[in-house]
Amino acid sequence: MKVQSIQTRRILPGQDELPAILDEHLPPLAERSIVAITSKIVALCQGRVMDTSQVDEGELIAQEAEQRFPTQIGRHRVWLTIKGQRLIPNAGVDESNAAGYFVLWPTQPQQVANQMRRHLQQRHGLTHVGVIITDSNVTPLRMGVTGVAIAHSGFLALRDYRGANDLFGRPLRMTTANLGDALAAAAVLAMGEGSEQTPLALVTELAHIEFQDRNPSTEELKALAIAPEDDLFAPLLTAVEWISHT
Repeated sequence: MKVQSIQTRRILPGQDELPAILDEHLPPLAERSIVAITSKIVALCQGRVMDTSQVDEGELIAQEAEQRFPTQIGRHRVWLTIKGQRLIPNAGVDESNAAGYFVLWPTQPQQVANQMRRHLQQRHGLTHVGVIITDSNVTPLRMGVTGVAIAHSGFLALRDYRGANDLFGRPLRMTTANLGDALAAAAVLAMGEGSEQTPLALVTELAHIEFQDRNPSTEELKALAIAPEDDLFAPLLTAVEWISHT
């Protein structure tokens, strides 16, 4: 697998269109390529920002969260929230690299991924091309952030090993590989987390990805989520009554 980060000009809130950014900065694409796009530039193109001097951060997080922990937690005083079928801090509200704005999660990221896949197909004359919308998230008990996919299109995001045998013939009962998140982690590693100004990445030479000439089905998207009571961390997730904002 090869991952190439792509530097862009500075993207400003509400002043750019995402297809135009892709056309301006991407090189010619080959079949079986995947383009990673940070959720931040998607949100900036959508104008999903709030002036930090005009809004209370806590109120904004409560407004953006689908569910949230009843109180701020930890010495960092963050809100633990659920949004887009993910457990994330502060509902994805972020003010890094934003010049006085809070940047929110993009609206309908799955629809954006589908639309950008179709755009890239037409622009580059391709059949099999993938798109992932990436963000950064934390892992409990591990320092630092890694990339995750908040939306994908053009390939199967899960590989189910259940029922197959391991190296010694033992049937696998639980293992399912999340290829979308694995690709996002590699892409975000290449793109960086600071002032690199590389919000795009091109992933090529993929040997184990099953591409699809269509959007993910409803069933495929549902398969990516797990109900809290079925999660391995269910004792923690269900130990508190979350405040719902849906």
